[in-house]
Amino acid sequence: MFKGLGDMGDLSKMMEAAQQMQTKMTEMQEGLARLTVVGEAGAGLVKATATAKGELTALEIAPSIFVASEKEVVEDLILAAIKDAQRRASDKAAQEMARLTREMGLPADMKLPF
Repeated sequence: MFKGLGDMGDLSKMMEAAQQMQTKMTEMQEGLARLTVVGEAGAGLVKATATAKGELTALEIAPSIFVASEKEVVEDLILAAIKDAQRRASDKAAQEMARLTREMGLPADMKLPF
């Protein structure tokens, strides 16, 4: 289509590649919003569910830990479960980003979006 235009053909290919990358990034972001991870603390007594984008969506607390004298322990377990879910979400997002860069033939250590 751009034969005979010299470097303009290369520019067209670069623009097309950038458009494809943007589309794939959007799809990945939407996928991260649908993926969920579960963080836990206290051997599963407290579980926090989050999307792979880090949005907390649920919190599950075993009734057995509701003892007034253990209030601070429960609070600590809740925080620990949330932090675990956030860490797992971050790890999952990094895995998905690495997969995307691999599929696009980009260097594994390349940070996207730019």
